[in-house]
Amino acid sequence: MVFHRHRHHRRRFVLVRTGTLALFACLLPCVATPTFADDAPQPNIIFILADDLGWADIGYHDSEVRTPHLDRLAHDGTRLNQHYVYPTCSPTRVALLSGRFPSRFGVLGPLGSTTKMLGEDARLTHGLRQLGYRTHISGKWHIGETPEHRPLGYGFDTSYGYLRGQIDPYTHRYKFGDHVTWHRDDQFVEECGHVTDLITDEAIRVIESAGQEPFFLYVAHHSPHYPLNEPPKWIAPYEQTIDDVWRRHFAAAITHLDDGVGQIVRALERTGLRDKTLIVFSSDNGGQQNWSAPETEYNGRYAAHTTLGNNQPLRGWKGDLYEGGIRVPAFVNWPGHIPAGHVFETPMHVVDWLPTLIRAAGGDLPPGESVEGVDLWTMLLGQSSTLPDRAMYWKTRAATAVRQGDWKLIQFHRSGRTELFHLKDDPLEETDLADRQPGKVAELSALLKAMAVHDQ
Repeated sequence: MVFHRHRHHRRRFVLVRTGTLALFACLLPCVATPTFADDAPQPNIIFILADDLGWADIGYHDSEVRTPHLDRLAHDGTRLNQHYVYPTCSPTRVALLSGRFPSRFGVLGPLGSTTKMLGEDARLTHGLRQLGYRTHISGKWHIGETPEHRPLGYGFDTSYGYLRGQIDPYTHRYKFGDHVTWHRDDQFVEECGHVTDLITDEAIRVIESAGQEPFFLYVAHHSPHYPLNEPPKWIAPYEQTIDDVWRRHFAAAITHLDDGVGQIVRALERTGLRDKTLIVFSSDNGGQQNWSAPETEYNGRYAAHTTLGNNQPLRGWKGDLYEGGIRVPAFVNWPGHIPAGHVFETPMHVVDWLPTLIRAAGGDLPPGESVEGVDLWTMLLGQSSTLPDRAMYWKTRAATAVRQGDWKLIQFHRSGRTELFHLKDDPLEETDLADRQPGKVAELSALLKAMAVHDQ
């Protein structure tokens, strides 16, 4: 498909699909024609993604973890109280960039060196580039490692960080052997420093070198994913408040990340870009309970991390389709545009960010485009309250789930067990209603089967 950019008088753009060309067609030149206008400026967009941050691992959720910078951004912006992602890292990242359920690409869990998601499937970055944006990633990629599956082939102008799913915070090696995965612009490099600091420093470099073009900056942190190895200054504040040594290190990693977010905000203020920049924050999945630290990983250097994340009061952990695995802390902040001090209760799925951010950037998706997310931009601005009827869909190797309205159905593959919850009345998923609501089970089971038709 070929996309054309139509420039409106007020910087509103529309992406129009013409023809049937497919491979890398969205990289072809665009044609601009003038039409009507919109007073909203094109914001810079910074999307910050934490790794394994649980529901109760952020200050504004009454956590013992100190996150003053994130708390301030959430307070001055809109908190997304029902923000859903996938229960592991790669599917969430695929969904963010493609706007599609990751099972459409056969992505059901963490990826290795390759993926069925192709470069042209990254509609978010390609779409933003057509709207005049420069696109950057600093941090974790985890959508493949072979040359054809690296960020520059997925619509990014610059890339920095690591390609695999986890690394040692200081050596930057992948967990097995001496596996180099740290890179700049898709080429492997060696660098010194803590992973959180390096990711933050690159984000600041992008901000400070920004020209007149708007930019999209994807800051994908390693923190607080294991293995944990934090500088003493981040651990010290928790010595007297958290008894468990690994929970203490976990909290330190989050506060370290939070400090990096503060540095990013100060860089925006220093360059006069703060009021021109939309910031989105989310975790990629729920918190992980612990890590056994096998001898085969990181050459046996780490002890078992017996206590990591905290998803309370939600049920479940990373990897689960219960709320604790997929409902995460998130917020959006743009001074003067996004309402401050608001809590957005509408259920939102990570696939929604593609159409929402394209609209925020002044564009529209072409009719018939296969994006499965819903554009929530006017709702986030407080300009509308109507949500189209929609279903949210998850598939892992162990289970599938669907949410429609307040009802959520989970089907477990191996046992064949089905569980049904009414989330408005039972947000902690304590009461399985499957036996009492056979009609609703049949209805949602049929919906789940229909949604799975397009999976690979």
